[in-house]
Amino acid sequence: MPKEYRTIQEVAGPLMLVRGVENVHFDELGEIELANGETRRCRVLEIDGSNALVQLFESSTGINLSNSKVRFLGRSMELGVSEDMLGRVFDGLGRPIDDGPEILPDARMDINGLPMNPAARSYPEEFIQTGVSAIDGLNTLVRGQKLPIFSASGLPHAQLAAQIARQAKVRGSGENFAVVFAAMGITFEEANFFTESFKETGAIDRTVLFINLANDPAVERIATPKMALTAAEYLAFEKDMHVLVILTDITNYADALREVSAARKEVPGRRGYPGYMYTDLATMYERAGRQKGKKGSITMIPILTMPEDDKTHPIPDLTGYITEGQIILSRELYRKGVTPPIDVLPSLSRLKDKGIGEGKTRADHSNTMNQLFAAYARGKEAKELMVILGEAALSDIDIIYAKFADAFEQEYVSQGYMANRDIEETLRIGWKLLSILPRSELKRIDDKFLDEYYGKF
Repeated sequence: MPKEYRTIQEVAGPLMLVRGVENVHFDELGEIELANGETRRCRVLEIDGSNALVQLFESSTGINLSNSKVRFLGRSMELGVSEDMLGRVFDGLGRPIDDGPEILPDARMDINGLPMNPAARSYPEEFIQTGVSAIDGLNTLVRGQKLPIFSASGLPHAQLAAQIARQAKVRGSGENFAVVFAAMGITFEEANFFTESFKETGAIDRTVLFINLANDPAVERIATPKMALTAAEYLAFEKDMHVLVILTDITNYADALREVSAARKEVPGRRGYPGYMYTDLATMYERAGRQKGKKGSITMIPILTMPEDDKTHPIPDLTGYITEGQIILSRELYRKGVTPPIDVLPSLSRLKDKGIGEGKTRADHSNTMNQLFAAYARGKEAKELMVILGEAALSDIDIIYAKFADAFEQEYVSQGYMANRDIEETLRIGWKLLSILPRSELKRIDDKFLDEYYGKF
């Protein structure tokens, strides 16, 4: 029977100080019982001798210092996991919110997970098809990779996240694929958009949703991605599934970290964020990957909105250090009506070379990818010159490159949020666009591929 303490000393925002505790550990769960019998959950943030600083999961309103009791449960936060989670919607603490029954767990797993030994990791090298040409063709996602999407306020990252969650798949038969989708600090309207979008297309059947709304407590927001990753680890490493984890929006998660850090009166780091934010993000991102001897894998797409469109802001800056590349959304392309507005030139997938080529996508993929990048970059330069000097100042070949850049944005990048292109269609569109250029300009493609595909579409 856990001990009950009536020694609550102070409540300040989401934090509460309890004196005179014994055998209480960091990260241990607790329950606060109010005078009217209502219970609220909390967890231990800090132990200082016999004093415990605890973090509340719900509001502190109504907690009376003299007649409220605290019990510590002797365990850290856990999630009950089962294959029945697929097709279900949970809140940020893993409680069902879709009017369905409670999950009967096969196991209870600590939400902090177990760090993956680097020596036990397998190198990511298998292609995941998202159905989005700008990702599949040019910044390929590989099984076990962490590939964030850098967005900005007002850009349609929610639509792109839903599209990837609906369409993503592992090529080849007999592969079990699942999506774990965690939304942090979003509005009710956005939450409704995601759930309805998955239900309409039937993607909900292979998806686990964790939704934390903007009016939910900051502490719950910090737990949400850990809940999602715990469910993903169970499905991947216990049930041999290939799991895609989509986390949106990491900026809201980091703001919740800052809020709790400020309440603890910690010394702030850059832009007011806690100094341990890098460590915190790394412990989350590094739970993705492939393990030797296990069939399953966890691939992660964290989505974050860059405050003030600033790539050097601590959140995108630290995320870029930890992950293997980034997909960047462009406000300029969005204004032009390009959907999704993916800016392919500053975007990067550091593992793309490992996931493409013969037996994975197609033998000509690497050559066409390099040529498309080079041609689009030259086309953009030609368009900038045209703005400054006028079209008359451009050479004939520069005018062709400028036309290529426009066609590339309209046909290759802009595909809408419902089009699901397989890799063969993406490569076909790439060859169709390259055929705008004279064959003599295609210096990055082997002659054997030019003979086979140039001018055929």
